Amino acid sequence: MRTSRWFNRNGSNRNQRHLMKTKILRKILLNVGVFLALTRVLIAGPNDGILDVGDTPLCHSHPTFITFDPPGGSAEDILPSGINPMGTIIGTYLIGSFPNVVFHAFLREPNGTFTTIDPPGSSGAEIASGYPGSQPINPAGAITGGYSDASGVNHGFLRAPSGTFTSFDPPGSTFTIPESINPAGAITGFDFDATGANHAFLRAADGTFTMFDAPDGVGGTIGQGINSAGSVVGSYFDANFVTHGFVRGPDGTITEFDVPDAVYGTQPSGINAAGAVTGFYYDVNVVTHGFLRAKDGTFTTFDPLGSTETFVGGINPSGVMTGYYFTANSVDSFVRTPDGTIIAPLDVPGSSNTFASVVNPMGTITGNYFDASGVIHGFVRIP
Repeated sequence: MRTSRWFNRNGSNRNQRHLMKTKILRKILLNVGVFLALTRVLIAGPNDGILDVGDTPLCHSHPTFITFDPPGGSAEDILPSGINPMGTIIGTYLIGSFPNVVFHAFLREPNGTFTTIDPPGSSGAEIASGYPGSQPINPAGAITGGYSDASGVNHGFLRAPSGTFTSFDPPGSTFTIPESINPAGAITGFDFDATGANHAFLRAADGTFTMFDAPDGVGGTIGQGINSAGSVVGSYFDANFVTHGFVRGPDGTITEFDVPDAVYGTQPSGINAAGAVTGFYYDVNVVTHGFLRAKDGTFTTFDPLGSTETFVGGINPSGVMTGYYFTANSVDSFVRTPDGTIIAPLDVPGSSNTFASVVNPMGTITGNYFDASGVIHGFVRIP
């Protein structure tokens, strides 16, 4: 379903270290080459361990980490990419090795039940594209993602809370990649047309499509996140394939933006109900830093203490952000509170590297991590 590539887990260079998070290179990433303490352990089962952080002061005095894997624990990789207010987690897990890897979509309920949710007749399915910060599940439990048919063509899907599937493609699409869905059921993402060009799309709850491109997006436009008001955040590529951010308002007005210190690209990750946008940018040394863009367009940049590179994922309605950062020896996760306080490291106990992806309105975080043996697992951190 995707072109995958496995990277050095020690992170020998900047692009490899970031893409170690997803291990997935989409067609557009191939074209541009940019994207992209320990206390006690209580084992609840072979595929669902509870790791208790004890009294470590991480946002709350007694947060709990729950680790999880697909049934059988046989996945080569697991990529949680969304969590709704109820704590339902969705994402992708991979079986096999490149070039014979198969992608499967999953749903993990708050009680730990793990279900594969590939659309009927698909040869593989994936939730979000590996960009951090997508929110492909809404509060009602509606889910969006992509799947490959028997011919290897990629389509979008909507899975209703009842479990029924609807397949969709924007007009003229040859490859459809949904990213996020809002509470009203509107979906944003991007596609490729017959010429290989990519465009952003907005699919309304009634199934109608609006296609759009950033005014300067001659290299392509990606819809990344959508909030409850219908504002879409994303990125576009200019003529030199440098990434920039944009916000598309509910009225269709597109505002392009860059972090003031960005030289080699601005990558938005998500947008909340207040219109605050978060993400990361590349400075003059091609080093990444986090940013927050307020609705009025003002920017705040930040890095956890000791960070050599920062990647920001989701932002919740209260303005809590999460993500991960590189240090000289490891990859650690963080939380940034609305007052600007950064709580870090926020890692699964016993992990060698932890990648937080998204945070829900309750402050619950999901992501994945490498254990001491270099095996990847999913996790959820409950405040």
